[in-house]
Order: sequence, then structure tokens, then C-alpha cells
Amino acid sequence: MNSLINSIHPIEILLVEDNPGDVRLTMEVFKEAKIHNNLHVAVDGIEAMTFLHREGKYSKASRPDLILLDLNLPKKDGREVLAEIKNDPLLRSIPVVVLTTSKAEEDIFKSYDLHVNCYITKPVDLDQFIEIVKGIEDFWLTIVKLPRS
Repeated sequence: MNSLINSIHPIEILLVEDNPGDVRLTMEVFKEAKIHNNLHVAVDGIEAMTFLHREGKYSKASRPDLILLDLNLPKKDGREVLAEIKNDPLLRSIPVVVLTTSKAEEDIFKSYDLHVNCYITKPVDLDQFIEIVKGIEDFWLTIVKLPRS
């Protein structure tokens, strides 16, 4: 069972995104995937950290195998979330893909400085956005060997 595709356990994905349209599109693309996955959504940085620390209503949440993180979030900025994840010994091994509209060099540099695994700028075009999400799925869920908790 070297391939995650053949795994009996679903791939756990945490999408941290406040834009309902982007959430809906991402969910649709992953739903069409032939990979067994559970996509969880947090709409702000505080909810993401509550999920990751398995607090409150997330006390029984599964540890994500992959986090898709927007930078521009309400309540707690994605940069702060990334810093907290990568500074936490229990969370730092979870791969984080920044998926954001920001093209700012400062955001790109800061994200990699905080040990993000990948930085992707969201395209404005709907078809291109779908292709980006499919690319994430293809690479991170079929090619890459993710650490299992």
C-alpha cells in the first residue's frame, strides 16, 4: 500500500478559506477526484487553529494530511496561522500550501521564510482556478508521499 490512492484511509484536507465561491469550487473539484478524501473547511484563522488543536466542536477532528491556506483571512491572518503551525512541534510536519490572491513578493518571501511547502497565486479566471486545484490534487495527493499521523 505505497500509494495513497489505494489507501483505505481517506486523505484529510483542511481548506482555510473565507471566500464561499472558492470554497464551493474547491469542494467540487475534490469531490470529483478519484482519491478518497475528506475536505474540512475553516472560514477564518481562529477556526483553523481551533480545528488543528482539536478544541471545542473540533475535539474529534482528524489531523489533516494537507492544509490549503489563504493568507487574507478574517480574525486571524493566514500568515499568523502559518507561523503558528510551523512553530508547533505537533503540527509542523503537516504540509501547507498557500493558495491566495496575493502576488506580493513580501508575502511570497515571508511564507517561505515561515516554511510553507508551496505558494500558489489564485488566478482570477474560473477555468484556471479549477486547473490549479486539480494540479494541487494531482501533485499533493497522488505523487507526494504525505506523512500520516
